[in-house]
Amino acid sequence: MTKNHLSGDETRHLTPQERAERGRAARSDAPRSSHAEFKPPPKRPDPVEIIERQSATRVPELVPIRYGRMSEAPFRFYRGAAAIMASDLAETPRSGFKVQCCGDAHMLNFRLLASPERHLMFDINDFDETLPGPWEWDVKRLSASFVIAGRANGFSSKERASVVRATVQSYRERMRAFAGMGNLEVWYTRLDLDELRQQFDPMLSAGLRERLTRTEKRARAHDTLQVFEKLTHVVDGRRRIAPDPPLLVRLQDLLPDRERGDLEKEISHLIERYGQILQTDRRFLLEQYRLADIARKVVGVGSVGTRCWIILMLGKDDEDPLFLQAKEADESVLAPYVGRSTFRTQGERVVAGQRLMQATSDIFLGWERLTGMDGKQRDFYIRQLRDWKGIAVAEDMSPKRMGLFGQLCGATLARAHARSGDRIAIAAYLGGGDTFDRALVTFAELYADQNEKDHQALVDAIKTGRVQAEAA
Repeated sequence: MTKNHLSGDETRHLTPQERAERGRAARSDAPRSSHAEFKPPPKRPDPVEIIERQSATRVPELVPIRYGRMSEAPFRFYRGAAAIMASDLAETPRSGFKVQCCGDAHMLNFRLLASPERHLMFDINDFDETLPGPWEWDVKRLSASFVIAGRANGFSSKERASVVRATVQSYRERMRAFAGMGNLEVWYTRLDLDELRQQFDPMLSAGLRERLTRTEKRARAHDTLQVFEKLTHVVDGRRRIAPDPPLLVRLQDLLPDRERGDLEKEISHLIERYGQILQTDRRFLLEQYRLADIARKVVGVGSVGTRCWIILMLGKDDEDPLFLQAKEADESVLAPYVGRSTFRTQGERVVAGQRLMQATSDIFLGWERLTGMDGKQRDFYIRQLRDWKGIAVAEDMSPKRMGLFGQLCGATLARAHARSGDRIAIAAYLGGGDTFDRALVTFAELYADQNEKDHQALVDAIKTGRVQAEAA
């Protein structure tokens, strides 16, 4: 008899009734109201020390940029503090049902993305921390992010509570809907822009409809050609990546000629090897491009300091680009609390988790290993640098808009979890009432308080010189 790598249970085929009973029975061990709890333990790890441990394996000259970005505001800090929250969530109640977790499901990791069929989809975007784990952890990280963003926008406690309730209710109701669907129906469920309009149109004012149209146009404009024009220029008649140090540095400016040549060969071989794991048709497409230039790029907030290469490929001529991003994949921040990944490399872990959670993924998504400038071999995952991305701007949201966005995020997270976990048991655990929704409102406020304290701890560490910060 086989084992389910997510639940750990023997996978005999339980009936829907038996699965629902497991869900309801879990309430006795972890009452839904208990999820309101958050109290830091007496021996809670120093949050700055957790960040410093992560930084120890990163590019040293980039680490101050990470601290600088995280110190700007509590929400910026939160975006880089997934490891801190993972440590805290390990001490909170759990129902016992595992799913493929995102591991960093804050609100800005949900956005519009392009499908291979060239449709705009709403989905989760960041999977650096993905790993099988308790479904509650993703929901709690998402809920707390809305409170932290709401505080930054000056929302009242009542307005913040409304946003969190809308988010969690959407998760709960969608999970209950998925519980009644067949496996294939769940698998094929996705939220494209047309469906999004149909679902939310009755709730949208004329102004919000106009904003949605503008967001769609911006997302479609954020494509390979746009990033090509933004990040490259012509030098001696040839297309090259335009440097913007320290955020974007061409490989030739990082290393002496001999060492640079070795790394260029390594990255070229990385592209060749990674191409072998792509579907045959996609490998054929990749082989029609040639390597033109390479640069190191600083990305995100929490990811700053990890090794990230952008690779300019050119097709039929110098105006036919493909921009790939090879990003370092380290061990998930969830691993110390749920167990290490079963995949051979961390890059494969990220790709497998993304494919399982996303409704549709980048056609060039893959993984490979690379020996870097320091001679150490590291894991990477590869994808297109930009392909129709529409990113929410939390600072521009009113309480109503943030509540609608929360509903989208909650429904999307439920769909991702329903693909990998026992959706029937989770739905039965959540039930038809709002007990869990109300519990998460309390939890999110408590954790936002803790996040503000942790942010201040980093600010204080910068002031005392414990860590060095740099604005960029």
